[in-house]
Amino acid sequence: MDLDDDLPRKSMDAAHMLGAEDLDPLSQEELDVRVALLKAEIVRVEARKQAAGAHRANADALFRKS
Repeated sequence: MDLDDDLPRKSMDAAHMLGAEDLDPLSQEELDVRVALLKAEIVRVEARKQAAGAHRANADALFRKS
């Protein structure tokens, strides 16, 4: 694990760039596809966050001073 993993990412990461994109040129169908992809990405990110939290809890329990 990198020591910087807990620090916020730079403001020009993929999520910020995605949020800054102009949606006006997209059709309703394209927007539907985008929404579906983003929902799938949210599920993936939440699963990774949960796994990271469990890993951290296990490490804390292992190295906790008694």
